[in-house]
Amino acid sequence: MSSIIKVDTIQDQDGNNIINENANTITIGASGDTITIPSGATLANNGTATGFASIAWQSTIVTGTTLSAVAGNGYWIDTTSNACTVTLPASASAGDQIIFVDYARTWNTNNLTLNRNGLNYQGGTETPVYDTNGQTVNIVYSGATNGWIPISDDDVADEGNLPTYSVDFLVVAGGGAGGDGGGGGGAGGYRTSTQTVVAGTVITVTVGDGGVASNGSLSTSGSDSSISGSGLTTITSAGGGYGGNALYPAFPNSPGGNGGSGGGGGGDGETVPNPNPGGSGNTPSTSPSQGNNGGTGQGVPSNRSGGGGGGAGAIGDNSSGGTVGGNGGTGTASSITGSSVTRAGGGGGFAQNGTGGTGGAGGGGAGGRDSPSTIAGTNGTANTGGGGGGSSGGVSGNGGKGVVILSVPTANYSATLTGSPTVTISGSNTIMQFNGDGSYTA
Repeated sequence: MSSIIKVDTIQDQDGNNIINENANTITIGASGDTITIPSGATLANNGTATGFASIAWQSTIVTGTTLSAVAGNGYWIDTTSNACTVTLPASASAGDQIIFVDYARTWNTNNLTLNRNGLNYQGGTETPVYDTNGQTVNIVYSGATNGWIPISDDDVADEGNLPTYSVDFLVVAGGGAGGDGGGGGGAGGYRTSTQTVVAGTVITVTVGDGGVASNGSLSTSGSDSSISGSGLTTITSAGGGYGGNALYPAFPNSPGGNGGSGGGGGGDGETVPNPNPGGSGNTPSTSPSQGNNGGTGQGVPSNRSGGGGGGAGAIGDNSSGGTVGGNGGTGTASSITGSSVTRAGGGGGFAQNGTGGTGGAGGGGAGGRDSPSTIAGTNGTANTGGGGGGSSGGVSGNGGKGVVILSVPTANYSATLTGSPTVTISGSNTIMQFNGDGSYTA
């Protein structure tokens, strides 16, 4: 026997619920009863519903390249012809649920990508990509901190937080060219860094050229080297300063150029002031330091000598009278490649009648002389950032091109490169030496 109660609202005269009244709680039925909503009826919720867990499975198979997902829905995603990017809701409430299913078992060929739309995913901010055939992704929103969390995704990867690992960097700029009748070129700026990168980050590498020597006019400084990428601190090493000239009257007072390391001062004995100062290193100013000052050049009429270019590890030497050019400052050693290599030595200064300065250890070119026999200044060694040697009767030395080196754990090495770096293995690390511009995708 059944009965029917036909009313619009159930309340007592005080406006309180009268079915099992207890602190404004209405209980319909008893434990074990089945409450049936008739076919065709709608259960409308104008308040807050709790305890209900249902997914509205969509009858249309998704075959397009994009989809805007709605909480509470289940979707069949068919990527047979193309990948699909699903945009999740821009706002969500704790308990919101969405399910995605690989309808044709093709996600490995054409992936499913979830656009987070500003909300976190497993506590991270990376874009989740699912690429396993036959995969089901069942996500529930947990709140702002961790955002969407898969309660099932057939995957061991933490899709919201891509792997991270440490990369060691060595960044050496191009060395400055030696001066005409003057100072040695300063070494390219020398900087190191260890940073944590996220897998997929593109690291852009720029390798600076060495400065170009010129007789009869000022030589040029080296060019900057750098590394940069999303989430990284950009590291820029400044090109080495040019060596100062000593060509009176065209360049009566030619100090060394500023740069990563400063160029040596020109050896002009015809004018005042004398001696000529070397260029300043570590310019522009950075922390930690990337180089040192060049030495001073000096002389008397018909007998002059140039200062040594600064190196990454030491200042350039001052010239001595007009007979001995200043030695280039020594470079700095690094074992980033697995063995100790010194780079970024300063160029030696010119001596008119005597002995040119030696190039600093780490690729610095030697200074030349005019007498008793003419010796040209030598170039800085390529891909060390060494400064060029100064000269007069012979051509001065060009600066050595810079270099950028990356060292990563071999277990994380992606092998995604541009620019053809030299790749070697040392212990548990893979080393990439860039002698020219390029990139590495972490």
